[in-house]
Amino acid sequence: MLSTMNTLLVSDVTLTFGGLHALSGISLAIKPGLITSIIGPNGAGKTSLLNCISGFYHPTQGTILFGERSLTHAPPHRVSSMGIARAFQNIELFGGLTVLDNLMLARHRNLRYGFLHALIYQGKASRSEAENRAFVEDIIDFMELEPHRKQTVGSLSYGVQKRVEVARALTMAPELLLLDEPMAGMNIEEKEDMVRFVIDIQKERHITVVLVEHDLGVVMDISDEIYVLDFGELIGSGRPDEVARDPKVVEAYIGES
Repeated sequence: MLSTMNTLLVSDVTLTFGGLHALSGISLAIKPGLITSIIGPNGAGKTSLLNCISGFYHPTQGTILFGERSLTHAPPHRVSSMGIARAFQNIELFGGLTVLDNLMLARHRNLRYGFLHALIYQGKASRSEAENRAFVEDIIDFMELEPHRKQTVGSLSYGVQKRVEVARALTMAPELLLLDEPMAGMNIEEKEDMVRFVIDIQKERHITVVLVEHDLGVVMDISDEIYVLDFGELIGSGRPDEVARDPKVVEAYIGES
């Protein structure tokens, strides 16, 4: 399975806002089938990098490739169509709609019928709706959201909302999933649940995961590879044990080598 998956290559990416360099010459390779974490102190450029990958920002210079396809100047909907989905740090859900409705809306691009089929709602339209409903129900089961499926998202606890946010990304059937601080603001029990889901996403659903996370304990426990940013520059990379011993990384986090 992994042989047919794509590598994400970020090459010499620089992102500038006026005179401020949010990213400076970042190069990294996200290998298929792994959990790769991007870490760094606040303001290191982690979310800016995810924004470049997902099409919300376009690099000032450099290239981003997913397999042989360029993401460098692609808009978000084009990036999504290539098999890349993102769960946001700030929850991007419709608070007044149910969990089920939020997830069904995320499948809208998979509805393969026109206005006439929708009007009579037979044949192709009903089959497409049934297929998408079955896919969403599978995600609800996978993310253990069955008790909440008919509840409005705004009425749910913060930890469950974060889980729905990840589920929303999964309904897009991604090959590569970008998780921007999925455990931020959670208590210990909620974090343990989210860690389990991230591991299952990789191992059971065979999805490549890019994780931005501040909890270094979690990062060291579940990551296959880690990239470390500081002030928009890449200062270290490697396996968790290698990164933990890197003097530049230690200095960036605790102020001494």
